[in-house]
Amino acid sequence: MNFPLRIAVHGGAGTMPKKLMSAETESLCHQALKQALTSGYAVMHAGGSAVDAVETAVKVLEDFPLFNAGKGAVFTNKGNHEMDASIMDGSNLACGAVSGVSHIKNPVQLARCVMDHSEHVFLLGKGAEEFAALHQVPMEDDTYFFTQLRYDQWQKALKKSITVLDHVDDKKFGTVGAVALDAQGNLAAATSTGGMTNKLFGRVGDSPIIGAGTYANNSSVAVSCTGHGEYFIRHVVAYDVHCLITYKGMSLEDATRYMVMEKLKSADADGGLIAIDHEGNIALPFNTPGMYRGFMRSPEDMFTGIYA
Repeated sequence: MNFPLRIAVHGGAGTMPKKLMSAETESLCHQALKQALTSGYAVMHAGGSAVDAVETAVKVLEDFPLFNAGKGAVFTNKGNHEMDASIMDGSNLACGAVSGVSHIKNPVQLARCVMDHSEHVFLLGKGAEEFAALHQVPMEDDTYFFTQLRYDQWQKALKKSITVLDHVDDKKFGTVGAVALDAQGNLAAATSTGGMTNKLFGRVGDSPIIGAGTYANNSSVAVSCTGHGEYFIRHVVAYDVHCLITYKGMSLEDATRYMVMEKLKSADADGGLIAIDHEGNIALPFNTPGMYRGFMRSPEDMFTGIYA
């Protein structure tokens, strides 16, 4: 049995207000989302797996400097970059994650390497970078990750002595992620982020935490989350969507809507998620004014959006 190919991506919840978004910036964001979708879909159309597709799609988003991952990662309080990523294969629950890496060109690629080439799930900081060097994962120096937009945001945050999700003055471009269903019926999910602008103490959010920011299980759903990570960790959001579907028999739409619009909202938590279930249904709920998002069901059936 061949399953219908499905892929969805996000570039973060909580968008720049429409009145502040230039037509050029809006167009660039749509282009990046479309490129991620078409690249991931093409992988599966050529016979690749859902895991291959989400890795490919997230790498495209990591290379896009306006999203807070990879090249567009925000600055920490010390003026460096600490990036996190995770990936999960719904066919066997294999997963890999990295956190606090500073020189990895595509953190999702390193997370995939951890999943495929180690007995571990989660590697941290310098150890993760040693593992990357051992497996020849592409690395870059600090200049690669410098963007004027992120530098200016960091300077404003420093002056105000605040830590913010990924923006200052309503310039919001966030965490990235992808979920996919391949022709064999396998689900996969991946998430990548640069964390919080001006963050201290090696803070880690939900993106690299399996079950909080990322989860995939062939029996139910693939999920990638974006938003205020502390709340997504406390509520184990990605895994909870799986539980609502598996144990309560909820539909994908009902489970994701309850999680984002009721559970998270009642906790005053901003954010959203993208999800695909084992039947190929897609959900992209968010409780913020917008979320950079898109899905592709065929070359003729593709959607990208920014605002509600």
